[in-house]
Amino acid sequence: MKALIQRVRRADVSVGKNCVGKIDNGLLILLGVAPDDTEGDSAFLAQKIVNLRIFDDEKGKMNLSLKQSDGSVLVVSQFTLFADTSKGNRPSFTGAALPEKAESLYNLFLQKIKEQGIVVESGCFGAHMEIALVNDGPVTLMLESVKR
Repeated sequence: MKALIQRVRRADVSVGKNCVGKIDNGLLILLGVAPDDTEGDSAFLAQKIVNLRIFDDEKGKMNLSLKQSDGSVLVVSQFTLFADTSKGNRPSFTGAALPEKAESLYNLFLQKIKEQGIVVESGCFGAHMEIALVNDGPVTLMLESVKR
């Protein structure tokens, strides 16, 4: 499982002309699921992300977690995180899980973050979405559950 996280001042996701998720201070999380990912991967990444100390303290140092900063998360499914561009010019997405499995683990990831007391907004799994954000820092990190 891969999570590309961006610290944001605000972010929103729309399907068509309808806003389906919106946050202010917090994290935009683009989440990709691999075929061999498990419920443990969802739980691990949710726990890791909520506790990452990437928000500024009163001295301007990245020393506070999402919990400590009262931040929210906006999670968007992103199978393209598993794109393979090693051959030719058209990406292959065989490294991404099939939609049925990916959606189940995506929803579990949302649940695991909510269980930690974080406000969670999300996109619509499998839909064509538009994301608008104001990056803060910028701070952008890639986390992978296989590296735990």
